[in-house]
Amino acid sequence: MNGNKVVDTKGLSCAMIVVKAKKAIDELPPGQILEIETMDQGAKNDLTAWINVSGHELVDYKEENGVWKFWVKRK
Repeated sequence: MNGNKVVDTKGLSCAMIVVKAKKAIDELPPGQILEIETMDQGAKNDLTAWINVSGHELVDYKEENGVWKFWVKRK
């Protein structure tokens, strides 16, 4: 799956991942997909909580070679 925009947060931890994701998704029109890449295992909980609060939709996520990828559809 490919996002309309990719934000690379590898090397960052929890709060900064959400901050960068929020900034990036705000630049997308509704219905488009943001792909977030991170190496922080705690990001699943942080991003899921942010997605639920913001009303966006978690389309999919997976881990591949130590990199977590999340696809989030903008509301």
